[in-house]
Amino acid sequence: MSMVIWSISGIAIKQAMEVLPPLTLIIFRFTPSVLLMLIVGLVWRKSDLVGLQKFDRKDLPLFLTAGFCQPFLYYLLETFSYQALDSPTIAEALLSTGPLMAPLFAMVLLHERVTRNNILGILISTGGMLLLILAGSKEFSIGNYWGIPLAFVAVSAATVDSVVMKKLPARYSPLSIIFYAQIISLLFFYPLWFWKEGPAVLNTIEWGQLADIHSTVSMAVICVRYLTIFSSVIAFILFCYALRKIGVTQANAFNNIRPAFTALWMFLFFGEILPLGKWAGMILVIFGLFVCQKQEKKHKV
Repeated sequence: MSMVIWSISGIAIKQAMEVLPPLTLIIFRFTPSVLLMLIVGLVWRKSDLVGLQKFDRKDLPLFLTAGFCQPFLYYLLETFSYQALDSPTIAEALLSTGPLMAPLFAMVLLHERVTRNNILGILISTGGMLLLILAGSKEFSIGNYWGIPLAFVAVSAATVDSVVMKKLPARYSPLSIIFYAQIISLLFFYPLWFWKEGPAVLNTIEWGQLADIHSTVSMAVICVRYLTIFSSVIAFILFCYALRKIGVTQANAFNNIRPAFTALWMFLFFGEILPLGKWAGMILVIFGLFVCQKQEKKHKV
């Protein structure tokens, strides 16, 4: 469910950025999400999923790491990588390599067992994801090569965030983890926003210059609301819950299905033609996920 929600996020971000600059969109997205989680967490305080618990000071380093890695570092580097690389297709392919990194991080940092089925399924699914992204695309200009390491650092930051969420004590609900991580990320985002975009945005709002583009603004508002409620709250909580139940390797394998759903939404709602290669890529992604999640039989001695 989290991947289905996030598969629409890219479309919503593209629409919202026709009105809002990148950092402003992030501020408008995550500030309300923190307030929403605060209300929900206090109302349903006893819930194992969305209850809000006080954090222990000894866990502060983990929360600081989580908030810095994602949303802050991931979204920042993701934006710069898209700007540096000429082809969005190449950028999306690089940013979708998380499932390949997850087993290494899980083994080293969590001592998580990675099976042959996990590796085989991830490889099949990743091959399907690349086919899905690249099939029918003619955009292969690299642009600024700095975009490549930026994309890989962004993916590494997101994977480290997954490890941290797994390491946090079980007494924290998924909402508590996401709530504190997003508050910390905003402590990094706000100074950067005030430095880069804040004065210009505040001046635009003050003089009412956005009133000249009613329809575009209305669509941007809808997209920001979607990103706030669904992408920044519901999807993050669901992914955190799944990750703590099935582990970093298996949970991150589902990232490969996001491009499949995005292509499907573009086909259903925007009439984008899907070549045969993209359909084949979807099938490989889904098949690879089944292989990845399959439990290996224990041989009797």
